[in-house]
Amino acid sequence: MLQVIRTDGSLQGKNEPGVPEEMLRKLYRTMIQVRTLDEKGMLLQRTGRIGFYVPSGGQEAAQVGAAAALDAIDWIFPTYRDPGMALWKGASLIEMIAHEFGNTADRCKGRQMPNHYAFKELKYVSISSPIATQLPQAVGTAMAAKMCKTKEVVLACMGDGGTSEGDFHVAMNFAGVYKSPCVFYCQNNQYAISVPLRGQTASETIAIKAKAYGFPGVQCDGNDVLAVYKAVKEAVDRARSGGGPSFVEALTYRMGPHSSSDDPKRYRPAAEEEEWKKKDPIDRFRKFLQKQGIWTEAFEKETWDKAREAVNEAVHEVEKAGPPTVTSMFEEVYAQVPPQLEEQRAGLIEYLKTGEIKDSGEAFPL
Repeated sequence: MLQVIRTDGSLQGKNEPGVPEEMLRKLYRTMIQVRTLDEKGMLLQRTGRIGFYVPSGGQEAAQVGAAAALDAIDWIFPTYRDPGMALWKGASLIEMIAHEFGNTADRCKGRQMPNHYAFKELKYVSISSPIATQLPQAVGTAMAAKMCKTKEVVLACMGDGGTSEGDFHVAMNFAGVYKSPCVFYCQNNQYAISVPLRGQTASETIAIKAKAYGFPGVQCDGNDVLAVYKAVKEAVDRARSGGGPSFVEALTYRMGPHSSSDDPKRYRPAAEEEEWKKKDPIDRFRKFLQKQGIWTEAFEKETWDKAREAVNEAVHEVEKAGPPTVTSMFEEVYAQVPPQLEEQRAGLIEYLKTGEIKDSGEAFPL
């Protein structure tokens, strides 16, 4: 397993990827922004202000380190547990939070599951709920880039559970045969909802699966942001230079529930959770920055304060927006609304005038 930073913050061997100090600071800031967003998201759900949330605590390094290895031209086909990738790419915190509310400030107007945002201008593709369906799509995009000679690379994301889906094998095989400029990236957080890794695969590792499809696979410490960055960067560089696909498995842990509807205590031993808390990716990176003379108490306080302030301000701004109207279901579906839909919209508007039902415009009903 590739590791750069030990749990005590010291360097492991000579693997340090030579990241500039300002980028190290940005990595840390973004990881803390993800943790802060998670804390707020779960609080909003528990207090009834939103209906559903998918946390990613413990996986901040795995998300941010991978996204940092990409260039602006590159694509991300994410899972629903990758907010750090969106934030690193430059996604609006306000829009991400608006999506959780599903109101008029949400690009999807409440038509998508929470944590399923998309940012076309950032090449951050719409998240799909069905597991692993994004992988063949990612390979198709990579093939288009190869045919157009654009030098774009595609990051195809999944969890450990996704590697048991048929789409995973279809995508891996196609990419291997046609040398697609694609990086398959698995955040192995030990559980596919309640199914532990031992019930998911008999392989020695997940990374080793790449061998059967004819390209390299590497396992890295997913709680070590620099190890993730190094592993994914090498895979991205290989893809961009025409070397074809690679597979990166980031070994990490989902510290919280699968979603706000889940209770991990029903299937996960408390001792296991305590053991992984000692490997917290933010704590580890902070210790590293301390040893490098970059971290100070002032920097720590400023980073957390700004992260919390940004999230609270975004929530305050988002809550000003009203719910989407019923008639918004006809909007942003077609560039030119077909006559039959125009007729249906007009009919609905007339029916609403009767007062038999109210256009409550309720958000996603989870």
